[in-house]
Amino acid sequence: MDTVSLIISLVSGAAGGNIVGALIKKISLGVLGNSIVGILGGGIGSQILGGLLGGSGGGILGNVLGSGVGGGVLMVIIGIIKNMLMKR
Repeated sequence: MDTVSLIISLVSGAAGGNIVGALIKKISLGVLGNSIVGILGGGIGSQILGGLLGGSGGGILGNVLGSGVGGGVLMVIIGIIKNMLMKR
């Protein structure tokens, strides 16, 4: 993965995390928390997509979509876990 692809993955992941956080207020971690979780999810999502598509990752659009979805999915998972722990 080159530097440009990595930056696209991280930015797309942060955007995905913030979009999900804005849409589902119950699981939002705030802008910084959503961004951090989204960045992690974006990196993971791009790696998974790259592995499934044989390393090409579907080009820039595939990278953006995979990273955005990865950031959003991880945001949902972490938000749900946070809410479960807060209820105890």
